Amino acid sequence: MKEVEHMNIELRLETPADYAETEKVVREAFWNVYAPGCTEHYLVHVMRSSENFVRELAFVAVADSKIVSCVMFVKGTIAGDDGVVREVLTLGPIAVLPAYQKKGVGRRLIDHARKEAIRQGYAAIVLCGDPLYYSRVGFEPAENFGIRTADNKYFVALQICPLQEKRPESFAGRYSDDAVYNISQEAAFEFDQQFLPKDRLENTPSQKRLLEIIEMQRPFDGAKR
Repeated sequence: MKEVEHMNIELRLETPADYAETEKVVREAFWNVYAPGCTEHYLVHVMRSSENFVRELAFVAVADSKIVSCVMFVKGTIAGDDGVVREVLTLGPIAVLPAYQKKGVGRRLIDHARKEAIRQGYAAIVLCGDPLYYSRVGFEPAENFGIRTADNKYFVALQICPLQEKRPESFAGRYSDDAVYNISQEAAFEFDQQFLPKDRLENTPSQKRLLEIIEMQRPFDGAKR
């Protein structure tokens, strides 16, 4: 498989005609990664109906006459320590077909979406993900900006990519993502029945890594960063 700079990749907005194919891509990308099976393809299916879904930033990457990657955003908020509630973008999910992973496709898609988000005037992108990856594509620990979870904890997985020139302390506060991320596991399982069956594996290395990351939280002590 070629590296991304040697691939003919088209980056474009997702259309309704892409929905089923995009959901298959997400399923393939996340299957057994964070849990036995996955629910992210169902999340994609329902998040398009959220009033906070940012359709103008839902991009797909097309290579070899098929969708190989996609990224989606939903509006989130940071309840600032200064009393101001600020709108930010929540990134996720981003998915790359396994055969196209580690080729730079995801990085290119994130870069493309980030440039467009800047053009549209968004202040920052926030996500929860493995810092070992996202630190390589322009994200920084949210803790460096005084940003905590909604339950007021510093969390290593919480990361931010500022898009405008602002002082780090201007983002300090509690971050909340959209309620659409709180999906029903039962509904996700039912949704998955329309796809071809796949083995559900437990205790994969990526699942163990997720458990490690989840433990990397600590209460906010009130000190300024």
